[in-house]
Amino acid sequence: MLKDLLLQFFLSVLPVFAFLLWHDKERGWRGFKPFIAIASGVAMILCALTASLVHEYDVDFRMVPFLIGSLYGGYRAFLGLGLLYISLRIPSLDNDYEIWGFLVFILLFSVMLLAVIRKFQLASNVHKERIGIMMMGIITLYLIILTKLYMWAFNMPWTFFAIISTTIAIIGLLLAIWLSIYIIESIKEKQQLYLEVNQLSVSYGNEVQKLQQFIDKVPIAVLIVDAGGMITHVNEESVKLLGFRETFQEVGKLKNVSYLDAFDPNRMNRGADLLSQALQGDSAATLPHEESQLILILTSVTLRDIEDHRITGAALIAKDITELSQLRDERGRMERLSLVGQMAASITHEIRNPMAVIRGFVQLIQERSPQNQFEYFRIIMEELDRANLIISDFLSLAQNRELKMEKASLHATINDIVPLLLADANLRGQTLEVQLCDNLPQMLLNDREMKQLLLNLARNGMEAMDDKGVLKLITTCTNEEISVHISDEGVGIPADKIDHLFEPFYTTKTRGTGLGLPLCLSIAERHNGRIDVRSREGEGTTFIVTFDIRVRAIEHTIP
Repeated sequence: MLKDLLLQFFLSVLPVFAFLLWHDKERGWRGFKPFIAIASGVAMILCALTASLVHEYDVDFRMVPFLIGSLYGGYRAFLGLGLLYISLRIPSLDNDYEIWGFLVFILLFSVMLLAVIRKFQLASNVHKERIGIMMMGIITLYLIILTKLYMWAFNMPWTFFAIISTTIAIIGLLLAIWLSIYIIESIKEKQQLYLEVNQLSVSYGNEVQKLQQFIDKVPIAVLIVDAGGMITHVNEESVKLLGFRETFQEVGKLKNVSYLDAFDPNRMNRGADLLSQALQGDSAATLPHEESQLILILTSVTLRDIEDHRITGAALIAKDITELSQLRDERGRMERLSLVGQMAASITHEIRNPMAVIRGFVQLIQERSPQNQFEYFRIIMEELDRANLIISDFLSLAQNRELKMEKASLHATINDIVPLLLADANLRGQTLEVQLCDNLPQMLLNDREMKQLLLNLARNGMEAMDDKGVLKLITTCTNEEISVHISDEGVGIPADKIDHLFEPFYTTKTRGTGLGLPLCLSIAERHNGRIDVRSREGEGTTFIVTFDIRVRAIEHTIP
């Protein structure tokens, strides 16, 4: 009898051991419900085939796989296993007493299972064990009562062997149900831990990839070493800035190499020293370093474990600040030049008053001087007028006044200056041709400054031509730009001089001030424009002033 009960015990937990063989970490819990239902059905059949008799009553453990399969398989598994249980039990029913007892049992068992299946599947591990043992305890209690009534009805005495067998059967049932749930939940917990570890591993891999991508793309040299001084991370910028040996001029060759072997001691000994200090636990250090016209800022950082604060590595960061230093120097120079310019503008403005007095007294002296000295006075006044013109251009270029902008047509401004240009052209024996495009869009402009810009460029073209020359003024437009072409037939400008045309005080004229074109460029830029120059020696020059009209949300007053 004990052998039969032991066999029943092992057959009842057969679905769990089958699950141990079937379960795979990669598969996870896919297909678990149908598998546990089928395995439980097979175990129920085996238990029924090996059932033993106690006082003419069948004793087997088929309730264990029935309960496990229903709880884990769900309502469909319960329906299939219930039909299987009924079909296996009916042939062994011998009398009305057993039939009625079986019907009451099936009804009670079905109601309990339907009530707890959903709750069981949502419960924690401990609660699942409690639910399983509680249900098996209720079923066992019912079976004990039913067996006792059966023995009382047929006057069957309780023997010592029957009591021992029943006790062992009850313990076996409770142990089987607990062991089944415990093993399944343990596997489930391990699977969950495996998934979490796998997810952490994937996340860690993603973070490592992000870190490497960041290190590769950041415009800063980054070198990371482990506690043993072996290089683990390095980027292309490090190869450019950190001064490695000739044999380590590629990122791939630097991986898993000692930083002491990688650095060239004749070029970058400070980088190796900073890493050595960081690996010894010294606090972060920053040092400037100059090499081959490069100015670097070197920073070392000690890397520590979060929990025990042991040193796990070090990082060396290098930033090229050469351009920043140059810009800082250039800014200082421009600030000094701006201060000098402001002082010069103030001084120049004050010079105009004594010059006006001098010119007045020169005219007065001329009137009282002999006729043969008039030429000298004319030269004096011309030079004074030229100096005054230089002062006017310089002040226009240097001053920073508010500029009133209004929306208007550039053609209106051109039409206003055409009579002046025609008069100048007639005096020189030259010809003016004006070609204006159709449907020119309006733009924000300052009429006075625009006239000054166009007059300066047009008169420069006239001065560059001989008699019979033709000056062309042409406008073109698109939805984005308006262009004014001012072309002459003069001698042209040498290629080596074109780049210097807009520099203050640079001029190709004998008596030029060198401020006219810089002033024109300043006006064009204030109108969101630019000036391009095309010239061929002996053929003439074309100045192209282009205004960007895409930006229409410009304030009417621009400082």
